[in-house]
Amino acid sequence: MNDPNQMSFLQHLEELRWRLVKAAIAIFVVATAAFIFKGFVFDEIILAPKRASFITYRVFCSISQKIGFEDGLCVTSDFSLQNIKMSGQFTSHIVVSIVAGLVVSFPFVFYQLWKFILPGLRSKEAKMARGVVFFTSVLFLTGILFGYFLIAPLSVQFLGGYTVSDQVQNIISLNSFITTVTTTTLSSGIVFQLPVVIYFLAKVGLVTPQFLKTYRKHAIVAVLVLSAIITPPDVTSQILVSLPLLVLYEISIQIAKSIERKSDIETMNE
Repeated sequence: MNDPNQMSFLQHLEELRWRLVKAAIAIFVVATAAFIFKGFVFDEIILAPKRASFITYRVFCSISQKIGFEDGLCVTSDFSLQNIKMSGQFTSHIVVSIVAGLVVSFPFVFYQLWKFILPGLRSKEAKMARGVVFFTSVLFLTGILFGYFLIAPLSVQFLGGYTVSDQVQNIISLNSFITTVTTTTLSSGIVFQLPVVIYFLAKVGLVTPQFLKTYRKHAIVAVLVLSAIITPPDVTSQILVSLPLLVLYEISIQIAKSIERKSDIETMNE
């Protein structure tokens, strides 16, 4: 007999549609708030990494002085931005508002997607995946903060101050600056999802702890390459970004071990 609680294909589509509608409304509401409070969003968040008073630069300067580098790591000057397109500032305003909507509403959006997926899981699988929304959201927001307070400032100062000749002056466009900040920040948030990805791959048997250990050296190379892509091309920045990624990889190995151990116990009890 058919399960009376089982949904038809069209009912699944309807459920998905309403979940997506709720997620879109959440993004829209946050994006609208960000659009309205543009002064705070731009002056205090988006444009903050271009100022010498930004907290990251002050911390690096303090460390530099304590370890004897004097002002070697200090940022002493701001740089200005310009807009060269008629609709440039308005377009940037829209883009930043949407990005803010995606970042802030991410936990709710992921919750909606997870609630759609959850009924398709077995009771044991659903129990094992308990807390996935919380941990996914924490990892994403941690990655966002890491990208904003470390990767973005390093990228801004390195790329904004890099010159090939004294005859060439850097006049940074607003769009280029915003692209650099948002791209590096969002990339960091996505990369920090590695433990979650490994968790689900291990659950379906596509990844084992032995596999992760065997290819650890390859993973280190991949991490270094990824760090080189999302950071300025200097060794210090790449090391600062690589370290947390390597830690996440090691955590992923432990997660895979835990899943394998529980799977072995369940097999023995059957």
